[in-house]
Formats: sequence, C-alpha cells, structure tokens
Amino acid sequence: MTTSTEPDASGAPVRRFTDPDYQPQADTLGELRDRIDALDAQIVALLAERALCVRDATRFKLDAYQVSAPARQAQVFAKVRALAQPHEDRFPGLADIVESTYRTLVAGFIAGEDRFFHATERIPS
Repeated sequence: MTTSTEPDASGAPVRRFTDPDYQPQADTLGELRDRIDALDAQIVALLAERALCVRDATRFKLDAYQVSAPARQAQVFAKVRALAQPHEDRFPGLADIVESTYRTLVAGFIAGEDRFFHATERIPS
C-alpha cells in the first residue's frame, strides 16, 4: 500500500519490528525528529570545528599533493569505518554509510583547503 501523505508525527507507530529485543528510541515520530534535529545541530557544530582544523592544517602543506594527502585520506576512511563497525548489529550497513559520508566530506574539505592553500605564502627558511 502506498500513500501520498506524510506520516503523522504525533501519532502512534503503525509498524513494529519482529525482533523481540528491539528497543524503541521514542514514542512518536515527532520526538524522533526532534532528537534528529538536535543531533544534526551537534554534528554541524563538530563539522565546523573540524573545518577550522582542516583550514589550519593548510599551514603545514608544501603543495597540492600534500593538501590532498591520499595516504591520510585512506587512514581516515579506515578509522571511521572501524568506529562505525561496533554499531553494525543495530544498524547493518552503517560502516558503509559512514565511509561514504566521510568520502564526500573529505572531498569537500580538500576543495576548501585547496582554496585556503592559495591564500597562504611560503615562510622563508
């Protein structure tokens, strides 16, 4: 059955998991959305903090290859995948989602860092 309406954010659940050990996270969709919105605010704040670190890292790079740092990228992707792995039992595929998300994030941060790189000058030795 397909509907053309959004779910009722304040209504009761209309489906249940067959796993008897499943623990609901909230009583309504609205509560879940509020939690997700609060988490998004925290995630964006952390991404902004990460961005400042990426910007500052520009000061330590000699050229575009060092800005892209492929070995460091691989290290980051492996690390976040490993961080997500313990949560796979509750959300199968999370490690793939996290790695994919980080690949997109890192590509954006590298593009930003490249712009910052061009706004720096070499310190004479």
